[in-house]
Amino acid sequence: MTMTPEQAAWFQGTFSRLVDNIDRAVLGKREVVGLVLSAMLAEGHVLLEDAPGTGKTSLAKALAATVQGTSSRIQFTPDLLPSDVTGVTIYDQTSHKFEFHKGPVFASIVLADEINRASPKTQSSLLEVMEESRVTVDGVTHEAGRPFLVIATQNPIEQAGTYKLPEAQLDRFLIRTSIGYPDLAVAERILAGASDRNPSSSLPAIITTGAVADMADLAATVHVEGAVLRYTAQLSEATRTDAATQLGVSVRGSLAMIRIAKVWAAAQGRHFVTPDDIKALAAPVWTHRLVLDPEAEFAGTTAETVISRVLEDVAAPQARSAA
Repeated sequence: MTMTPEQAAWFQGTFSRLVDNIDRAVLGKREVVGLVLSAMLAEGHVLLEDAPGTGKTSLAKALAATVQGTSSRIQFTPDLLPSDVTGVTIYDQTSHKFEFHKGPVFASIVLADEINRASPKTQSSLLEVMEESRVTVDGVTHEAGRPFLVIATQNPIEQAGTYKLPEAQLDRFLIRTSIGYPDLAVAERILAGASDRNPSSSLPAIITTGAVADMADLAATVHVEGAVLRYTAQLSEATRTDAATQLGVSVRGSLAMIRIAKVWAAAQGRHFVTPDDIKALAAPVWTHRLVLDPEAEFAGTTAETVISRVLEDVAAPQARSAA
């Protein structure tokens, strides 16, 4: 079953209301909010590379409040254990049974702050539940539920004492983006409301978590023409054959693009994906998946440079007005 134009119009209206609500707590960052919300509805996860104090926690709390969900924050440190993330089984002397005590990963929105400061073993415990949406402890499986969004952060400035995420783990994040500092006008508005230390707490819920799951299922029915699928595959291949890359976009990366492009199209009120959707999402979905050749990187080439180049070199198909 394919999404209808009427369903696309409803999706666009609901998506806009969600962004408007979150924008009340995270001022002036509608584009980033739209990307993160799209990632959640595509049932993927987000990597934020940002300096401290740019609103990452506010974004997670505002998103959770908007969808009537729960939020948790995990501060990753070198001594953090996998059980501190996923939970632990404890023997109850009263009932004489082992009981599972859920960790902070069991929330609708999980903020994994400075994920690169924890050991690779602890990083893997989070990445496992991101991929499988469930945790297995002592042979018992516990579902994470829907929606389930991990917003992991990395501080791009302070790299001392950190454990860099391997490329295979970076590939598991649907998008990478940053909130960034506000412009002057927005900064003045933020300072004017400085007395409210937790603006997310006053946000009304727009929809329920069950409705979010329904929106995700509906977005999956957006139509994708064969020409758009071919265009996506050609772009992916072009990143792998580019002289500046050692590793290009994987098949997982191509699948991620199609998933989020469906949500992005529905958010624009369309029931079909266009090549422009792929172009708009190429940077946040693909740049963190590229491994550059050291010589090219030393010469100043960036992942953004490669993505821009392949978008110019690969001819886009003619967009159709309807599916």
